[in-house]
Amino acid sequence: MNDQEKHMYCTNKFIELANQLKEEEIDINLVNGALMTASGVYATYVAAGNEGALEPSGVKKVVDIYKRTLEHHQKIKKGQAQQQEQQQQQTES
Repeated sequence: MNDQEKHMYCTNKFIELANQLKEEEIDINLVNGALMTASGVYATYVAAGNEGALEPSGVKKVVDIYKRTLEHHQKIKKGQAQQQEQQQQQTES
């Protein structure tokens, strides 16, 4: 499994866990917040170790990475939506 496949595998595992929590009737906003908190805790661990904390510059780096990741995902989602719309238009023609 290459890195991209591992990344997708991990992403899908987190989504699977989030969906399990939703099925336990936990509000999706709480699930989302918990995932964000867990991600922030882990990002701090990766950058500063178990006992460390991020300085403001480190927080900015993490925020910038989140921003780029979210923007990239939105670009993909919009592309998929456009592709589906085009396919529907072709089917209707």
